[in-house]
Amino acid sequence: MSTRVPDGVGATAIGVAAVRAHESTRPDRLFDDPYASRFLAATGWTPPTRADGRTRLAGVVLTIPIRTRFLDEALTDAADAGCRQVVLLGAGLDTRAFRMDWPPGLKLFEVDLPDMVAFKESVLADDTPACARSVVVADLTEDWTTPLLAAGFDRTAPTVWVAEGLLVYLTSEQNEALIAEVSALSAPGSHLALTVLNQSRLGEIKERLLDNAIVDLWQSGTPDDPIAWLASHGWQATVHDPVERAAAYGRPYLFDHLPHGPGRGFVTATRHEGRPH
Repeated sequence: MSTRVPDGVGATAIGVAAVRAHESTRPDRLFDDPYASRFLAATGWTPPTRADGRTRLAGVVLTIPIRTRFLDEALTDAADAGCRQVVLLGAGLDTRAFRMDWPPGLKLFEVDLPDMVAFKESVLADDTPACARSVVVADLTEDWTTPLLAAGFDRTAPTVWVAEGLLVYLTSEQNEALIAEVSALSAPGSHLALTVLNQSRLGEIKERLLDNAIVDLWQSGTPDDPIAWLASHGWQATVHDPVERAAAYGRPYLFDHLPHGPGRGFVTATRHEGRPH
């Protein structure tokens, strides 16, 4: 298998792994991801200098440990509530299947593109996950539900879905289709956890960070009212402020010197009724 991280959106995953590797070395770390540094070693990746334009993404970089910890907790809460299926959409270099404690019988599915899957599997080939793990090679902008079902996904079982740092890389139409497909596969009792950035906030960041290789890949923001958006698909949602979560995790001043306002956050949602018709 290849040890080369794909270009484009796939390349952003190694940057996320770098942030997680650094966080894992802190004495006050919010999580421990011992695999993140191995992904870096496999690519020979080196951190950018301060002169590098990527460092202008400080707000995004600082959010990654907060969102990682938040989603770890959301997954644990969903598992405690009875979800025994996890689906990581656009999983990238996520290692939750290996580094988290899971209840017996839980199945975890990782959905991503072929090149990303090949790289990740080459690095983790000798490791054993802490749950039943299935890798689903699929493009989320095409038919991904058929290969997910073929991999053993049970549409009658409550599921927790995670889309971390994903939606900005899809168009509005693709995001709408993705949430509709997730909703159609979600039994009552299912959970959903997303990171969101609305169109206005996305536009501000793109204007401030012109010609940034990462930001240039962003295609769309989520609706201004994610609660109403998800309600239209049958979900009861709550929006969580990253600033408040950072304070709760012992980092109350994390974003004080950075542009940060409404329009960015984390969303959790639950589904109590049946699938939409």
